[in-house]
Amino acid sequence: MTVDEVEDLKRARGALARQRNAIAKRLGGIDVAPISMAEDLTRTLLAIEAVDRALVDAGQPHVDISASHDA
Repeated sequence: MTVDEVEDLKRARGALARQRNAIAKRLGGIDVAPISMAEDLTRTLLAIEAVDRALVDAGQPHVDISASHDA
C-alpha cells in the first residue's frame, strides 16, 4: 500500500469517526431513539473497524493518542 493510500485511509477513518460522534450526540439527545439511528451507528462502527483492519494490514495501525488509560 502506498503512502497516499494509507493517508486516504486515515482521512476516511477521521470522517467516519466524526460521523460516529455526530450520530452518538443525536442519539444522546433523544428520549426514545429510532432503531434506524442505532443501525446507522452500527454500520458506521463496522466501517471504522474495516478501515482499522486495512491500516493494520498496511503496517500503520490507528492509535488514539487522545484516549487516557487510567489504571
